[in-house]
Amino acid sequence: MVIEIIQTHPRWSIIVIAGMVSFFISLINYFVLDKDKVKEMKQKQKKLNAEMKAARGDSVKTMELQKELMSHMGENFKHSMKPMIITIIPVLVVFWWIKGIFEETTIAGNWLWYYIGSAIAFSLVFRKVFKLP
Repeated sequence: MVIEIIQTHPRWSIIVIAGMVSFFISLINYFVLDKDKVKEMKQKQKKLNAEMKAARGDSVKTMELQKELMSHMGENFKHSMKPMIITIIPVLVVFWWIKGIFEETTIAGNWLWYYIGSAIAFSLVFRKVFKLP
């Protein structure tokens, strides 16, 4: 029954599926991420970027700032890995499932583009709702 509805209304179905997946990912990020620490790291990165712009002529200072920026980026990457590890398997299963379903619809060749556009829009909304960095 669900598959019949999806195949009858493929555009709306992919939008709803993208919304559900984006909600799931945002919910995991909300509970797993240390939001204050991530915000603090992003502020430090902005500050370092501004300092690098100011020190463009001084290559030694620029290199020092670039090293510091890279260390912050690595730490930020570590924090974002935990939610990604939790969500990767369920998202891959959903993609495998919807790929099989949408092969027989009118949007068979471009369902992925509908998904990507919808997922970006939903992610922006859910990031604001959950106040994620």
